[in-house]
Amino acid sequence: MQDAAMDVAMPTRKGRHLVPMGLLLALTACSPYADAERDVAAGGRGLAKLNPSPQQGYELVLTLKDAPGPFAVVEGVAQYDVSNHKDCGRVLWATGTASRITSQELVELHKVDKNEYRGTFYLDRMQDEDYYGRGVCHWTLTGVGAMLRATTGEADTRFLTFVDKERMESDSPLTLYYPNLIYPRADTVANFGASGEEDPSGYSEDLRDALFSTTTTVQKLVQ
Repeated sequence: MQDAAMDVAMPTRKGRHLVPMGLLLALTACSPYADAERDVAAGGRGLAKLNPSPQQGYELVLTLKDAPGPFAVVEGVAQYDVSNHKDCGRVLWATGTASRITSQELVELHKVDKNEYRGTFYLDRMQDEDYYGRGVCHWTLTGVGAMLRATTGEADTRFLTFVDKERMESDSPLTLYYPNLIYPRADTVANFGASGEEDPSGYSEDLRDALFSTTTTVQKLVQ
């Protein structure tokens, strides 16, 4: 579940999608929504809009333990999906089905202690709206996560964590373990995405004595 989620929710400024990326080239030439699709391809938000006055605030807390070194990049991300895209999304002529509508919004994480980062995000960050003339699209938060990198170099390992909405609602922190061996980068794979293991025994015995962890906690802000 987590691996699949982070494939979508990687913290990246190019991660926002209003239509599936694989269909962009085929659709752009003849679509009345071509400008929006080009914006998505360039890393923009496309037709998706932000709620100008979100109210349902939450705090993402990321805590590190036994890290093998510093992290120059610590970014958070909140993933949102339209829950009724089949009823309100754009119908693709090639398939006759409506495309999924999703957006990844950065969560700015601030270092508040040597091993702790905090950032605010909102359940109602996205604006419900009729984007395609088929009815109002309703956004919902899918989950929130973070990415850490030792330096700004793109060859370095991306250490990933993602808390889905179910875990968030159950008020259950997520602790993941990663091998020191791939910090700052993996020897054989550049830009490796390390999703971690909840149980250290998931690693071979020779790695278990050299692990570090992240704990991701989500808590509702008091209004």
